Amino acid sequence: MNAHIPSESELLRLAHRFDSIALAQIYDRYSPDIYRYAMRLLGNAVLAEDCVSETFSRLLQALASGKGPRDYLRAYLYRIAHNWITDQYRRARPTEELNESQPSEANNLEETADQNMQHSRLLQAIRKLTPDQQQVIALKFWQDWDNEEIARTLGKPIGAIKSLQHRALNTLQRHLQQESGKHEHK
Repeated sequence: MNAHIPSESELLRLAHRFDSIALAQIYDRYSPDIYRYAMRLLGNAVLAEDCVSETFSRLLQALASGKGPRDYLRAYLYRIAHNWITDQYRRARPTEELNESQPSEANNLEETADQNMQHSRLLQAIRKLTPDQQQVIALKFWQDWDNEEIARTLGKPIGAIKSLQHRALNTLQRHLQQESGKHEHK
């Protein structure tokens, strides 16, 4: 017996009726990717879990009020997650905590410290990008989305996405070079 895998539009139609099976399938289908997206941007497992929780809570609130997406559910969920992450950046403390949620398999303490510092520098550089640039970088390089999906999610033309990506990569390169120059002179 073949199990029917509902399309995104079928799930959305049922979700608007608060069908518990459809809501569970939406969560099961999209929560792992939302978690990975949040984890890469936040570098903190607890905050990534909070992001997933808040993303789906906001979806339920929107559905309960008769709102929410009519199409492009995945894009809608990523937009919610991105907005929540952006709010976290605004509230973030200036110091970066080491990521203790992903233990390193490196036997060498110095190598582990170097990896953590590189990860920290990259996250700090990404946080200096505009929110749209952050989202384009995360979706393109960490989630492997194509430009069309990103354009649909952000509600922008593909040309604008390519431009955001180009500017973001140039800005990241500049920040990382400046940061590496600071550390070489110490």
